Amino acid sequence: MIRTSLFRRFALGTALIALSATATFAVPDQKFTSSSTLTIEARTLVQLLEQAHYNRDAVHSGDYAEVIPNFMADLDGQRLFFLASDKTAFGTRFGRNIYWNISGLGNIDAAYDIFSVYETRTESRINWIFDELKKPIDLTANDSYRFDRTKAEWPATAAAADELWHQRVKFELIAELMNKKSLDEAKQTVRKRYERMLKNLGEIEANEIAELFLSNVARLYDPHSTYFSAETFEDFGIQMKLELVGIGAVLSVEDDYCTVKEIVPGGPADLSKQLKPGDKILSVAQTGNESVEVIGMKLRRIVERIRGGKGTQVTLTVQPADATDPSARKFVTLTRDVVKLNDARAHAAVFQVPGTDGHTVPLGVITLPSFYGPADSRESTDKPSTTKDVAQLLGQLKAAGVQGVVLDLRHNGGGYLSEAIDLTGLFISQGPVVQVKNSVGEIQVDSDTNTSVTYNGPLAVLVDRFSASASEIVTGALQNYGRAIVIGDSSTHGKGSVQKVLEMKDLVPQLARSPVKTGAVKLTIQKYYLPNGSSTQLKGVVPDIILPSIDEFLPIGEGALPHVLAWDEIPSSTFAGHPLDAKVLQPLREASVARQAKLDEFLYLRKSIDWFKMHQDQKLVSLNLEARRQQKVTDEAFRKSMETEKEQLAKNDFTYRAIWLGAPPAPKIKAPKKVDPSAPADAEDDESELSTDNNDAYAKVDVFLRESLRVVNDAVALAKEKQFAADTHAPLTALLDHKG
Repeated sequence: MIRTSLFRRFALGTALIALSATATFAVPDQKFTSSSTLTIEARTLVQLLEQAHYNRDAVHSGDYAEVIPNFMADLDGQRLFFLASDKTAFGTRFGRNIYWNISGLGNIDAAYDIFSVYETRTESRINWIFDELKKPIDLTANDSYRFDRTKAEWPATAAAADELWHQRVKFELIAELMNKKSLDEAKQTVRKRYERMLKNLGEIEANEIAELFLSNVARLYDPHSTYFSAETFEDFGIQMKLELVGIGAVLSVEDDYCTVKEIVPGGPADLSKQLKPGDKILSVAQTGNESVEVIGMKLRRIVERIRGGKGTQVTLTVQPADATDPSARKFVTLTRDVVKLNDARAHAAVFQVPGTDGHTVPLGVITLPSFYGPADSRESTDKPSTTKDVAQLLGQLKAAGVQGVVLDLRHNGGGYLSEAIDLTGLFISQGPVVQVKNSVGEIQVDSDTNTSVTYNGPLAVLVDRFSASASEIVTGALQNYGRAIVIGDSSTHGKGSVQKVLEMKDLVPQLARSPVKTGAVKLTIQKYYLPNGSSTQLKGVVPDIILPSIDEFLPIGEGALPHVLAWDEIPSSTFAGHPLDAKVLQPLREASVARQAKLDEFLYLRKSIDWFKMHQDQKLVSLNLEARRQQKVTDEAFRKSMETEKEQLAKNDFTYRAIWLGAPPAPKIKAPKKVDPSAPADAEDDESELSTDNNDAYAKVDVFLRESLRVVNDAVALAKEKQFAADTHAPLTALLDHKG
C-alpha cells in the first residue's frame, strides 16, 4: 500500500472557509505524546524487524539515523519548508540515539519534535505567502522554476528559501492565470489553498505522525515493509476483502461540510432512495444516542461514525442538495449492511476480432485488478475470491465460444499469494507455481495440486510496469510452463518478495486484553522464485512480445525504490513444462513487430510517447506569463490533434460484449463534477490519452489490448496450420490446441 506524503495530503485536503485578509493565521497549539499502546507497538515493531524480517542482517543500529531525513521528506516532499540546517540539527540531536529510543523505550518523541518544527516553518511560511500576495508580482521576467523538487536539497538559508518561494508563488499564480482567472482571482485561489493547508495541518493527530515515522523505520529493511495505524489497518482489510459494512456512499468534505459524492449501487443508501449525491450530512446518531454534529470534522472521523456492525442502524441529519431553503433538514435512517466493492473484482468481455479470412474471431478478455479473497479459511465461503471469479468468467467465455483468451494484469499490484497459486492452476494440470525462500535459505515449493484444467486454449497475459508481486508469479509461471504468450512493457515491476501482515494484538498479550484498537505491521519474510528458480526481484518478468509504452520513461519499477532486495537464483524445481518454442514465438513476434511499424494506432502511440518524453525532459518551467501562454497554445493544439486522431482510431475498435459477475453493475450515481477553485496550481488533469471513459467497460483505442488480441488471433491461426497439427510438445499444444 503506497502512503501519500503528509504534504500532499495537506495540499489536497478539504477547503477552508476564507478568513480575513488581514488576519495572522496560526495552527492551534498541539502537544503530541505516545499512548501506552503505541509505545508497546513501537518496541514490538523493531523486535519483529530484527527477528523476522528477511533482510534483518543488512540493517544495523546506526542505519536508523536515515529515518530522520526520510521522515522529513515525507512531511516536506518538495523540500520547501524545512531548511538544510534543520536536517543537520535533527541528525545531531536524534540520529545517534534513535535506535535505542525506539527499540528499548518505544520512544518516538523525535517524530513529534520534527513535526513541531515543520508546523512552525509552515505556519511562518504561509503567513509570508499571504503578505507576498498583497504585493505587486512581476510575471514578465525570464526566470524559471524547478517544479519537481523531490530530489533537491532543502534551502541552505532563510534567504534562499525566500527566493525559492518567490518562484513558487509565481508558479502557482501563473497556473491560475492560465485558467482564465484575473490576477486578483488567482491570488485569492492561492490564498485559500494555503488557508486550507494550515487548517489540515492543525487537524493532524498523533497516530498519523507515528504511522509515518514508524513506516520509515520499517522501510529501512525493504520498501514493502510498513507500519499500519489501527485506522489504516482497518482500511487495508477492506481493500483486500473488497467489502465493508456501512451505508454504501462515497463521501468527501467540501467547505467543512461532509458531502455525498457517489451512491454505491446495491448498498443501503441506494436501496433506501433517501440519500442523493450532493446531500450534506450535518450530524450522525447511533441508535439510542444523541446526534453528533460533524460539520468541520475530519472525514476519517465522520466515516468511523457512519460505519458499524451489520444490521445496526445509523441516523443522519441531512441538508438536501436540491433544497431551496438553506435551513431545510431531513432525517435519514439506514440499516448498515455489507457493501461489495465490485470496482476491483474481475470482469470479462467477448471481443470480435477481425480474422485473415474476413470473418471475426470471438476472443475473450479477463481483466483482473488485484488478487483478492478471504483472509483465511475461517471466513465465509461466499466472500469474493479471485480464483472463483476468474473460473466463473472462463466458464462464461467458453460458453460464448471464444477461441482464445487474454488475461489482463496491467496495474495489478498483487494481493494474496494463495490466490496467485490457485489462479495459475486454472490453466495448468498441476505442478510447482512458485518457490519461496526464507532468510535462512530454506526453500518451499508451492504447487497447484488440482489436476483439472479450467481453460487450456490459446492464452496471452498482458502486463505492464505496474504488474507486481502476485501478478508476476502468475505471469512467470505461465511463461515457464509455455502456457501463455506474455505481452507488454519491457518488464513487469520486479517485486519478488512476500509480506505477512501481523496485527499487534495477536503478538502482545498485554494488547490482546485491551479494548483499544491496535495497529499492525506488514513485514517482508520471504523471497519468491519462479518454477525455474529465477527471481522476479528487480528484473521482473520479461515479456515475449514487447510493446512501446510511456511506462518505460517513468520511475515506477522496483529498482526506483530505496533499500530494495537483490536479484538472485535458486535451483529449478521439477515441473512438466518448457518455455514456448522459438518456432511458435518467432512468427508471432515478427507479425506483431510488423504491425507496430505500420498501423496508425502505433504511430499515434509513439507520438504520445515522444510528446511525453519531451515534457519529461523539461525540468524547469518558465515564470514568464506570456511564454507560458504561448506554450499552452502549442500544447493544446497537440492535445486537440491527438483527440481528433483518437476519435478516428476509435471507429476501428473491436466490438465487444461485457461479462460481469452477476447482473451488470448499475451506473454509479454521482454528484455533478465541480472544479475546485482552490485545488493545487500544479495539479493538472493528467488523464491519459488512452484512459477509459467512465461509462465503458473497456477503454477506447486501448492499443495494448488490441494488439494482444491480434497476437492471440495469430496463435489461433497458427494452431490450424498443418505443420503443428502432429506436434505433441506440451508447451505448443497447451498454447495452440484449443480444447476448452
